[in-house]
Amino acid sequence: MNILITGASGFLGKHCLAQLLCEHKITTMSRKDSDILADITKEVPNLQSFNLTIHCAGKAHSVPKTAMEKQAFFDVNLTGTANLLKGLEQSEKLPKSFVFISTVAVYGIESGEMITENHSLNAQDPYGLSKIQAEHLVQAWCAKNKVICTILRLPLLLGENPPGNLGAMIEGIKKGYYFNIAGGKAKKSMVLAEDVARIIPIAAEIGGIYNLTDGYHPSFFELSNLISNQLNKSSSLNMPNWIAKLSGWIGDIVGNKFPINSNKLQKINSDLTFDDSLARQKIGWSPTPVLKGFKIS
Repeated sequence: MNILITGASGFLGKHCLAQLLCEHKITTMSRKDSDILADITKEVPNLQSFNLTIHCAGKAHSVPKTAMEKQAFFDVNLTGTANLLKGLEQSEKLPKSFVFISTVAVYGIESGEMITENHSLNAQDPYGLSKIQAEHLVQAWCAKNKVICTILRLPLLLGENPPGNLGAMIEGIKKGYYFNIAGGKAKKSMVLAEDVARIIPIAAEIGGIYNLTDGYHPSFFELSNLISNQLNKSSSLNMPNWIAKLSGWIGDIVGNKFPINSNKLQKINSDLTFDDSLARQKIGWSPTPVLKGFKIS
């Protein structure tokens, strides 16, 4: 296939490029280091025709503190998507399939077990809300233009040199200052980036909305032990729950300058897992368990 990958210089985009380059003709698009250089937050890109578009470009991995920082999520995730779709409309031929990389953050929940795709989309934060609006935009555009629409809702994404909180966790374990809270027993959904990249061409032919997870949902204790072993470090320290609660209360009083509060503590200590059985049934999703497949480098 002739495939366009947006956000190709990003974490998942790089994995998609590595997985698909051997079998397909790939054109990459990003603000830097790509075949097509375009800032889709500000411009409609000039595009040729593609069989498949994989829209990985997006903003995540930050907590907005100002109105401008909040708006940036909508500029990238919503306006950027709208401009990409306009660019595809102006090409000689529309793609057969469009794959939109979304997030489980659209559900807007902080705890729960085996959440399905039928759960209501309740996100109110800029990241989740901008992704909800972009999902709706993509679905309407694909329906109007008879393009196969696939939306992949991803949890914590793992692979070499990960960004965001996972990257910070690895760095903390390297330097010996990372610790689990209350044993780190809460289970969280995760998935390997290379598995996501591998399933995309298959999902693109079928369409639909899918949660993708590794099916096991490791705890932070298990994940930190895996990372510690790969780094030849001793097991991570543990903060007892009573100390964590005390720190949370202090954070409630002090405010955002303190690294933790009671709300953050509740999220850390709660299970949050998502059901990927629909993907297993419809698109043959058979991922590698994170604890077996994750390699730091």
